[in-house]
Amino acid sequence: MPILLIWIGFFFSLAIMILIARKNLWLGFIIGALILGFINLKPVVIFQQIKGTILNPSILLLGIAVSVISLIGGVLEESGLMEGLFKNLRLKRKLFLIFGPAFLGMLPMPGGALLSAPLVLRAGDDISDKQYTAINVWFRHALILIYPLGALLVTSKMAGLYLYKALLYLIPGFLLMIVLGFIFLLKGIKGNLPTQKHLNYKALFIPIWIIIAAPLTHLLLMTLFPDILTEIPLIIGVSVSLVLALLFGKMKPLDLISVIKKMKPLKYFLIIIGMFLFLNIFKASNISAIIAEIAISKSFTIVVIAAFLGFVTGRVQMPFAIALPIFYSRFGTDAMSYLLFAIMFFSTYMGYIVSPIHPCVSVSIEFFGSSLKGFYKKLFWPVFISLATSFLVAILFV
Repeated sequence: MPILLIWIGFFFSLAIMILIARKNLWLGFIIGALILGFINLKPVVIFQQIKGTILNPSILLLGIAVSVISLIGGVLEESGLMEGLFKNLRLKRKLFLIFGPAFLGMLPMPGGALLSAPLVLRAGDDISDKQYTAINVWFRHALILIYPLGALLVTSKMAGLYLYKALLYLIPGFLLMIVLGFIFLLKGIKGNLPTQKHLNYKALFIPIWIIIAAPLTHLLLMTLFPDILTEIPLIIGVSVSLVLALLFGKMKPLDLISVIKKMKPLKYFLIIIGMFLFLNIFKASNISAIIAEIAISKSFTIVVIAAFLGFVTGRVQMPFAIALPIFYSRFGTDAMSYLLFAIMFFSTYMGYIVSPIHPCVSVSIEFFGSSLKGFYKKLFWPVFISLATSFLVAILFV
């Protein structure tokens, strides 16, 4: 097949995937993968990749774990545990505007920005709409950058890296986000957060312990049993958090049915299947060899291309699933290091945060009555400095 047609087919598959993913992420992954496969592979090879993906125990267990994580968030919301947490916070307004959205950002909830937005408004009416919008989006995604059960869980798995070691390399990026957000987004905000008179320590700390129980259990079991499939400790860890949420939230097992209907955990499972299907078909296609012949520097690939893909897709896992095989095709699988992974992930994340098709951006703008122009005006410098720093680090150390 002529190289030009292969390129056209590749970009066509990406365009269709991105278009469909705006409404349905898992369906976008699957259809994009199939289009890419039919253009570049024989039907028997496509079938082999589909079979290898849906029968892979590691991928299946990962999909189940991510589904359970969504239920944890739903139970915390439905039971009122999350509301009790924020009613008992004793923080200055600046710290609340950092902690509130960041904490809720760890939960993969549909319309999650709409959950944190009303809480952010508790900081007062002396903050502009565009400032509120930028604060809600930026800090909501700060802590999840290093949260081990978020996007980092899947992407580190795709790169074949140890989750918690990869997390350590992302801590500088997390700190940079906090500092830049503090400087550019919280300017002029002073005073303390209005709170209730009597502090309820139980309502304050129980939700926190429920959420961190999953990664702590996961890490402990991986340390005690290093030879077992890593997704097994993950399943146990998220199950512990879910059970704790049900117990402390005083919810009966039947109450979980309404949470399941609301959170729709099946779609998270299908997202994992679709993402790995696309990755596997991409690896098997001849587009990998063609991309490998293009003289793209590592720095350009892991920063500029990664950020661009994050921006045009409004996702994290999807652009990473695209950028990773491109990198492998050009530089080989042995070239991936923890520092390189962290730079690529962070750059993708920056593009994703300010993407106009990122759901959190659109719902935040709508909720606070702001505009896309005002949103970009507030976040231009934090994002520019973040990407410039990533590029400089890549040039110097990769």
